[in-house]
Amino acid sequence: MTDSARENQSSNQMWGGRFAAGPDAIMEAINASISFDRRLYAQDIRGSRAHAAMLAATGILTDSDATAIREGLLTVLSEIEAGEFPFRVALEDIHMNVEARLKELIGEPAGRLHTARSRNDQVATDFRLWVREQCDAARQGLRALIGALLGQAEAGAGWVMPGFTHLQTAQPVTWGHHMMAYVEMFGRDMGRFADARARMNESPLGAAALAGTSFPIDRQMTAEALGFERPMANSLDAVSDRDFALEFLAAASICAMHLSRFAEELVIWSSAQFRFVALSDRFSTGSSIMPQKKNPDAAELIRAKIGRILGATVALFTVMKGLPLAYSKDMQEDKEQVFDAADTLMLALAAMEGMVRDMTAQVDNLERAAASGFSTATDLADWLVREAGLPFREAHHVTGALVALAEGKGCDLPDLTLAEMQSAHPAISAEVYSVLGVHNSVASRQSYGGTAPGQVRAQIARWRARLEEMQ
Repeated sequence: MTDSARENQSSNQMWGGRFAAGPDAIMEAINASISFDRRLYAQDIRGSRAHAAMLAATGILTDSDATAIREGLLTVLSEIEAGEFPFRVALEDIHMNVEARLKELIGEPAGRLHTARSRNDQVATDFRLWVREQCDAARQGLRALIGALLGQAEAGAGWVMPGFTHLQTAQPVTWGHHMMAYVEMFGRDMGRFADARARMNESPLGAAALAGTSFPIDRQMTAEALGFERPMANSLDAVSDRDFALEFLAAASICAMHLSRFAEELVIWSSAQFRFVALSDRFSTGSSIMPQKKNPDAAELIRAKIGRILGATVALFTVMKGLPLAYSKDMQEDKEQVFDAADTLMLALAAMEGMVRDMTAQVDNLERAAASGFSTATDLADWLVREAGLPFREAHHVTGALVALAEGKGCDLPDLTLAEMQSAHPAISAEVYSVLGVHNSVASRQSYGGTAPGQVRAQIARWRARLEEMQ
């Protein structure tokens, strides 16, 4: 018998006696998932060990068979981790590959491992365990990035820079305040991954194919062994649910969007036209023809990564949207996209953390830009309301007239003489100059969540305490 024939025969044995002939090569290729679901080997073996221990504890499996299975699975695990495991496409997936190898190692007891379970609840358990780990990994990656941002915010709590709306100079803000905006965004991302993890932390194992099992199994025991809070309450839902993967992808997509926004700012800020930051050589590249170029390629690639992650989200929604209960083979298409999205997100988080830690703010350029574009016009309007008693709409009109005057003279608001100021409104006094400097402007923004250095430092302290609590 040829090796191919033996593999086909083995595959047929896994399917049972229903099929007499081996699969066509095309059917084998479209049906097999071992090329990607081999990544679930550790979760698959962990789930099988928990299942075997439960079968022994409930008397469904003898202690000797359970011991043989446990030791055999540990051997399989060591072979895979050493790169010595013979993955076979004809065995379709990681579950059958592990079970077939287990049978080669321990013989007949391997055939009892699958008692009271199906590949349907097995794969749902394996995949849920893997996605749960990715939620933890994403939170750790975000924690590291937030730490890097806090370092930048602390260093520049008092550095002034322009705040923008419509990418036009709006009001002065502090560097620390801008960094802390991203801390808040990535903090929400951490919360989304935590929420998703909490919801997915239920065990499908024991739901079997779709209807549960007639064996006296203990699903609470396997759930606890695998770190789940409880078994899933409905066997149909347990094998057909992929909400946990969709929630992970949704959280990853929002996180990638935040990374992309920050990456866009780094691309702009590092340009010769802005010169707000200098990115390190570790996260930049040169040009093959223009020797002067230093390209922010890491930031540009992070900016593009959301395409893959959001694409994975749409793909899985599309797979799941029309499936009747319970399991359909369509759901085999749930993993590759999630694997790629998780890998892509972790790479983007690591790259962004590195860029943030290494980047240098060009403080003088930031301050110069903060003072341009009449950025303290709102401070002037506020002063007119507060000190001169003008209604805000009138103060807005007076300030607009002074901006037009300064623009016509080619100067900024603080450069106008008092007489020129008073030509717009006689109530303006010399005290107005105390609010027109950019440092005075940011110092005055003392409202909670404002850009004043003291407020920024308070938020930094709050976040450092929060990160300590997460350890």
